[in-house]
Amino acid sequence: MADINDVNCDNREAVLSGKKVERASLLDSGEDFEMLKDMEDDLDEDLPPLEDAGGGQKKNSVAEDAAESDANADQTPTQTEEWLDVLGNGQLKKKVLEPGAGPDSRPQRGQNVTIHLKTSLTDGTVVDEQTDLSFTLGDGDVIQALDLTVQLMETNEKALVEAGAKYAYGPLGRSSPAVPPNADLTLEVQLLSAADAPDQELMPPLERINLANKKRERGNVHYQHGDYAFAVNSYGIALQITEASSRVDISQQEEEELLDMKVKCLNNMAAAQLKLDHYDAALRSCVSVLGHQPDNVKALFRKGKVLALQGETAEAIRTLKSALKLEPSNKTIHAELSKLVKKHSEQKGAEQAMYKKMLGNPTNASVQKHRAKSSWGLSWKWLFGATAVAIGGVALSVVIAARN
Repeated sequence: MADINDVNCDNREAVLSGKKVERASLLDSGEDFEMLKDMEDDLDEDLPPLEDAGGGQKKNSVAEDAAESDANADQTPTQTEEWLDVLGNGQLKKKVLEPGAGPDSRPQRGQNVTIHLKTSLTDGTVVDEQTDLSFTLGDGDVIQALDLTVQLMETNEKALVEAGAKYAYGPLGRSSPAVPPNADLTLEVQLLSAADAPDQELMPPLERINLANKKRERGNVHYQHGDYAFAVNSYGIALQITEASSRVDISQQEEEELLDMKVKCLNNMAAAQLKLDHYDAALRSCVSVLGHQPDNVKALFRKGKVLALQGETAEAIRTLKSALKLEPSNKTIHAELSKLVKKHSEQKGAEQAMYKKMLGNPTNASVQKHRAKSSWGLSWKWLFGATAVAIGGVALSVVIAARN
């Protein structure tokens, strides 16, 4: 797991720096489309509906906080009397209550750790207590306060942690256990054990599926809280678990379950990448889904959204039409498609007007050309008539002279 975690840390940095119904006209049918339900995957009921999943104007402030946390974590913590200012901003402090087994017993990122945790509000109200909470250090499985401070602890050490809301449950808080919005927390933590994670290539397939699903669900929690960069990180870890090679026997059904989990992670990752305005990455995620499931409605919809945001309006319309054929009663897809069709028509009208302006007014040019042609025809006829009269007059004079 340590190697996998290191790979995903690199991936996260890259992310932070940073596709049966009649074919009759569905747009003109006037049918009362219903909103697609559970547009996120079957196990993602808590994610917002599709229309909220893409292309916001606003950059994610939590992603910026994540980058800030990583940058601050590289700095040397500040020791003030008994308290250690972990990030140097006064928002995350740690104090040793009981010493541990020494610096060599500190856990490493990617290891599985088990802790005893008691969570309280700053007024002393205990909101939760867990005697054997296990998670992978550095994978974003828990709040940032724990991920950042436990790696500074020694085995058997007991510590008190004061965490600002931004490193706990943030502006949304938590429903169970009940944590109010924007609540600072006091955490009493004891590190019970730390051990290397099992080799994924030797894990039984069902264990791999369950582990990937756990990471995916954690990504969903991050998504709900608006922590889109952390969500992408969790989905990425889950993806690597599903894609890991296996040195144990795996059945056809288990392979299909792993593939289904992979598709879910890619779809959710695309939604988070759209929120971060990472359009190229979101398009790659959608294309990967469609490579496995060409008729995946969510991937088609998000691919259409990305293409539209990138200015590929005609291709976006074709993609959304494909999605609408699969879900003809989907109001979300219908609305997005109608909007794009109208926009495309307006763009074509504007282009035609621009071309006319560049080339001049073709109607006036045709009239002028016709007038010039008519004038030339009239002049030619007059000249021809005058010549004929002159020739006739000469001939008549010759005849009269001959008679005389």
